[in-house]
Amino acid sequence: MCGIVGYIGNENTKEVLLNGLEKLEYRGYDSAGIATLNENGVDVFKVKGRIAALREKVDSNTHATMGIGHTRWATHGAPSEENAHPHQSISKKFTIVHNGVIENYVSLRNEYLTDIELASETDTEVIVQLIEKLYHNSNDVAAAFRQTIALLKGSYAIALLDADNPDTIFVAKNKSPLLVGLGEHFNVVASDSMATLKVTDQYLEIHDNEIVIVKRENVELQKLDGTVVKRDPFTAEIDATDIEKGTYPHFMLKEIDEQPFVMRNIIQEYQDENDEIKLDKKVRQAMVEADRIYIIAAGTSYHAGLVGKEFIEKLANVPVEVHIASEFSYNMPLLSEKPLFVFISQSGETADSRAVLVRIKELGHPALTITNVPGSTLSREANHTLHLHAGPEIAVASTKAYTAQIAVLAILAVDTAKAKNVAFDFDPLQELAIVASAMEALTDQKEVFEQLAKEYFSTTRNAFFIGRSTDYHVCMEAALKLKEISYIQAEGFAGGELKHGTIALIEDGTPVIALATQENVNYSIRGNVQEVAARGANTGVISIKGLEQEGDAFVLPQVHDLLTPLVSVVPMQLLAYYAALHRDCDVDKPRNLAKSVTVE
Repeated sequence: MCGIVGYIGNENTKEVLLNGLEKLEYRGYDSAGIATLNENGVDVFKVKGRIAALREKVDSNTHATMGIGHTRWATHGAPSEENAHPHQSISKKFTIVHNGVIENYVSLRNEYLTDIELASETDTEVIVQLIEKLYHNSNDVAAAFRQTIALLKGSYAIALLDADNPDTIFVAKNKSPLLVGLGEHFNVVASDSMATLKVTDQYLEIHDNEIVIVKRENVELQKLDGTVVKRDPFTAEIDATDIEKGTYPHFMLKEIDEQPFVMRNIIQEYQDENDEIKLDKKVRQAMVEADRIYIIAAGTSYHAGLVGKEFIEKLANVPVEVHIASEFSYNMPLLSEKPLFVFISQSGETADSRAVLVRIKELGHPALTITNVPGSTLSREANHTLHLHAGPEIAVASTKAYTAQIAVLAILAVDTAKAKNVAFDFDPLQELAIVASAMEALTDQKEVFEQLAKEYFSTTRNAFFIGRSTDYHVCMEAALKLKEISYIQAEGFAGGELKHGTIALIEDGTPVIALATQENVNYSIRGNVQEVAARGANTGVISIKGLEQEGDAFVLPQVHDLLTPLVSVVPMQLLAYYAALHRDCDVDKPRNLAKSVTVE
C-alpha cells in the first residue's frame, strides 16, 4: 500500500522522484522520503507527513542522476521520520525502499542480525541490514541481493541503491506491484505507471520472484537463480491529463462528475457494430458452464458484487455467492462442482483477492477478473478479464470505479442470459444510456446535496442508511463513503433489521437516510422510517420518480428497476463529499487509508 519510484539516467533525479511520489500519494501518505546517489555518496531526506513537506526538506542544491523514493502507509511501526523510507544499512553502503509485508522478518532478525541495533521498527530495515551482512560473505552485491530475496517470505516490491555502484538500481518483487519504465538513456521504477508517465509510456512487467538489474542504458530481468528472462514492453494506456484535477478542488468531485462519461464509455467498449453486446466468447462460455458463481471482493468492490449477484441471479438464473476476500482466503466454503470465480477490484492488485486467486488456481477452478487496470496482477493471473474503462481513479474513496463495476456486471449478466436462452426484457446498453443522462442530472444539482449534507451531517457523530432489497446494498456503500472521508460513524442496514437491536442506538437528532427505489418494498421501508422518526431520528427519504411521496428529501430520475443502484449512489457520494468538506477533512486522502490495498 506504499508507493515506490526510482530513476537512473542523465537528468537530475530530484524532480522525477518528487513528481512521481506526488502521483503515488494515493497509495500512502503518512511519511515519505527520497535517496539520491552522486559522486559524493548517498543523500537521504525523510519526513513524517505528505510529499509537500518532503519537498520543503529536500536540499535545493541536491543534484544526482539516480535515486529512489517512497511514500508510506504504515504497517510496521508508527508513522515517523525514523520509520519512513528509505532505510540504510549500518555502513550506509546500501539504501532501500520497500512496499509489502515481510512475514518472517522477526526470525531473520533473530538469526542474522542480533549484533546490529536497528534504527527503526520496520520489517524493511531487516532487508537492507541482511543484504549488507550477506555482502560481507561474498563481496558480490548482486549475489547478496539475490540471496536475501530468496530468504524473504511475504509480499515485497524493493528498489536498492549501492553507494559504490552509481550505475545500477537493484529491483525485486513478489505479490506487490512494481514496473520498470524504459527510456532513451534512462530507466525508471514505479509502483504504478502514472508516477512516471511524464517521462515514458513504455513499461516492463515484473513477475513474482523475479529480480531486475536496472541501468541507464539497459534493463535485465532475471529469475532468482540468475536465469535471464526476455519479455516485451507494453504501452501504458493512460492519458497523463486523466490524472490531473484540472479545475476541480478534489479528485473525488472530478470522479463523481465523470460517471456519466464512464457509462457512455462502457457502452462504446462493449457494443458491436450491430448495437449488440460485444464480449469475449471465452468469458461467455465460462459463465454458461458454471453451476455457481463466486464473487470475491473487498470494500466498495464487495458492495458492487452484492448488486451484481442480483443481476446474475435475476437475469441469468445462475446462483451467486458474494464473499469478502480476506475471509474467504482462510475460511473457504464447500464449493459446487463447476464454480467460476469472479474477482472484482479497482486496482487489480488487492492482496486478499490475489490470495484467493492463487488458492483456487491450485484447485483448478477458472477465474474472471473485473478491474480498472489492464495488466494488473489479478488481470494477468486470471483466465479472463473484463475491463471497467473508467480511467484512472485517484481519490481514495471509490466512486466511478464502483458504478463502472455495476455497469459491467449488468452487461455480463445479460450476455449470460442470452447465451443460456433465458427470456428477459432488458437492453443493458440502452438502459445504461438512460442512466448516464440521469447521473448528469444529479451531478448538476450539487448545491441541493451540499445543503442536505449540512442539514444531516454537520455536527453528528453517527448516522444510519436504511434500505431494502437492492437499496440495502447501496446503503452499505453509502455508509462506507461517509465514514471513509468524514469520519462519521455510519452504518448501512436492511430496514427490517433495525428493530432487531440497532434501533436502540436511535436518539434525538440521529440522521437516518432511507432509500426507496424498489416498488415491492416501498411501503415497508417507509414504515421503517416512521419507526425511527418516532424515536427522534432526523429522517430523510431519497426516492425515485413514480414512488415519491410528499416530504421526501430528494426524488431521483427514473431508470430501469435493476439499475437504480447506479443513480441512487450518486447522491450518497455527494452527501459524503460535502459532509467531509464542511468538517474540514482531507477528502482525497482520508486518514489511515490508502487506495490500493496491496498487503493482507
